[in-house]
Amino acid sequence: MNREQIMGILPHRDHMLLLDDAEGREGVAVGHYTVRGDEFFLKGHFPGSPIVPGVILCEILAQSACVLMEDALTEGMLPVYTGLNQVKFRSPVRPGDTIETRCSIKRAKRPFYFAEGTVSVGGRLCVSAEFSFCITKAHTD
Repeated sequence: MNREQIMGILPHRDHMLLLDDAEGREGVAVGHYTVRGDEFFLKGHFPGSPIVPGVILCEILAQSACVLMEDALTEGMLPVYTGLNQVKFRSPVRPGDTIETRCSIKRAKRPFYFAEGTVSVGGRLCVSAEFSFCITKAHTD
């Protein structure tokens, strides 16, 4: 699915939608994002030697996992992180890199989902993690 289709599942917009494309097949979500270099999170991290922050890589991973829960992410529902475990940052991600995520849902006790996944660039492992989130109703102001 492309960005427009992803926006039909995820509530993220503007600078926080961090997937260019994603697909879910046989219980595995695969997503991609190309780091352009002009993203807000690179401006100060680090001047002269930009590296994508680890927390942003974890966010990209979680967003790609949500493709597997398309049915639960109906109008007015939000996927909210509840935990990150066993996170390992193995290699930096820089402007020009195309990130590939691979994740799977290991267990679900609705509304909670428990997943694991990886972030790679060109076959080089950059991040591995276990994570969980809850599908909850959005609060409107």
